[in-house]
Amino acid sequence: MREDLSAAFDRDPSATSKLEMLLASPGLHAVWWHRISSFFYVKLSWKLIGRLSSQWGRFWTGIEIHPSAKIGRRVFIDHGMGVVIGATAIVGDDVLMYHGVTLGGKTLERGVKRHPTIGNNVVLGAHCIVLGDITVGDGAQIGAQAIVTKDVKPGATVVGKF
Repeated sequence: MREDLSAAFDRDPSATSKLEMLLASPGLHAVWWHRISSFFYVKLSWKLIGRLSSQWGRFWTGIEIHPSAKIGRRVFIDHGMGVVIGATAIVGDDVLMYHGVTLGGKTLERGVKRHPTIGNNVVLGAHCIVLGDITVGDGAQIGAQAIVTKDVKPGATVVGKF
């Protein structure tokens, strides 16, 4: 939790203190809520409790993260409202995500990986949509409102429809 708090404070230039972030950052709260929901859903296999917990997190933060999604260390969701992270999504370490981001699927097929894998140190701009079982490489940047349906190479910057 300290690591998440420090990362959030470091990445939010409008934050005045870590106490402010602790008490008033929905992106930080959503990540913490996800870690709890994931514990129930994945570790204990209490699927219903995990899903209900994640829905409470969504209610309180406006950020929906499926409890089976894998979220790395020091992930920060800035502003956050409207973020959706699907069940088979994998988000690496030190990812910065802005409001309205969708990590979604392109198929309804069960039992397969349907959502993106986001590498380490990636920036996901406001309202970008990343769909399907694709990979966004380490250090990539996805621009605001971009729609991404193909793999993104490490260090690349993607804008528009890709």
